Amino acid sequence: MEPYSLNTLLIVFGGGIIGTALGGLWAIILCALFGLIGCGILLSGGSDFVLAQIAFGPIFGPHTGGFGAALMAGCYAVMKKNHPGGSAKDILSPLLHTSGDVLLMGGALSVVAHLVLQVVVKIPIVNQSDGVAVTLVLMTFLTRAIFLKEGPLGQASSIKEHGLFGTNNYAISWAGWQSPMSKNIPMSFGMGLLSAGLAWGFKMQLDPLVEAGTVSGLGGFLAPLVIGWILCILILLPLQVSTGTIQQVPIMHCMAIIGAWAFMHTGSILLGGIVAVIAGMVQEACARLFYNHGSSHIDPPAVGIMICTLLINLAMKPEFLNLAALFK
Repeated sequence: MEPYSLNTLLIVFGGGIIGTALGGLWAIILCALFGLIGCGILLSGGSDFVLAQIAFGPIFGPHTGGFGAALMAGCYAVMKKNHPGGSAKDILSPLLHTSGDVLLMGGALSVVAHLVLQVVVKIPIVNQSDGVAVTLVLMTFLTRAIFLKEGPLGQASSIKEHGLFGTNNYAISWAGWQSPMSKNIPMSFGMGLLSAGLAWGFKMQLDPLVEAGTVSGLGGFLAPLVIGWILCILILLPLQVSTGTIQQVPIMHCMAIIGAWAFMHTGSILLGGIVAVIAGMVQEACARLFYNHGSSHIDPPAVGIMICTLLINLAMKPEFLNLAALFK
C-alpha cells in the first residue's frame, strides 16, 4: 500500500473509528484474528497482504485501529468527561458509548500514528526496534500529555505515596496477578520456549515456499515471528468477558515475540526462553514506571517489545555486535 495515498489514509481513518468504537481489548483481539487468518493464507501459499497490511500494517495494526486508536481517544474522552468507564486506563469498555467526536478523534489520531510510523522507520538505530511498538508508545505518551496534562511517569502524588517502583502490595499494579517474579520468570521462560518452537515450525513450512517464490520474503519472516504474539493476544479473551480469577489470564505477547526474535536470529530454542525471561522483567519494570502511577493506559507489553526488540537486533545483527554468529 502507498502510505501517503488518499485511499490509505481514508482506510486508516475508518479503522481508527472502528477500533475506538470497539475499545482497546476488543480491537486488538480483532487485530490478532486478522493476523491468524493472514498466517493461514501464507501457509497455503498466498499473499502477505492480510498479515502485513491489515493485522500489522496501516489498516488495523496495533498502532492504529487495532489497539492504539482506543487508547489515544480514551484520553480525549476522559478530558471531555464522557468516558464510559471513567478512566483512560479502561481498555475493556467500547468507546461507542461516548460521543461522535471521540470516535472521530480515534480515527484522526490513527492517521497521525500511521504518519509517525513512516518517520520512525527512517531514524537510524530507532529503526532497529519494532516500529509499530515505538509508534504506539510515543502516541500514547503524547495523548496522555496533551489531554490529561500528565507526564510519562504518571502522578507525583502516587509516586510519593507508594514509591516509583512500589505497587501497594500489587493493588495499583498492571496485571498484578503475574507481577511476582516467582510467577513471572517461569511463565516468561515457558512462553519464550513455546514461541520459539512455533517460529521454528512455521519457518520450516514457509522457507520452501519463499525459495520457490510462492510466498514473499516478508511473509516468510513475519509469520514465524508473530504467531506466538497472535496466540497470546487471543487468549486474552477471558480478560474481556470474565471476572475474578477466571479473568486473570497470563499476558505474554511481549515475551512471545521477543523469544521468537531470538530464535529467528540464532536458531536457538533455549535462547528464546532466556530472552523471554528478560522481556518479562522489562515488561514488569515498564508497568511500574509508566502505567501504575498514571491516569491512562501506557501499554507495558508495547514498551517491553520496543526496548527488547531494539536490544536484540543491536546485539544480533551483523552490522552491529553480530552475536548471532556465535550460534552458527
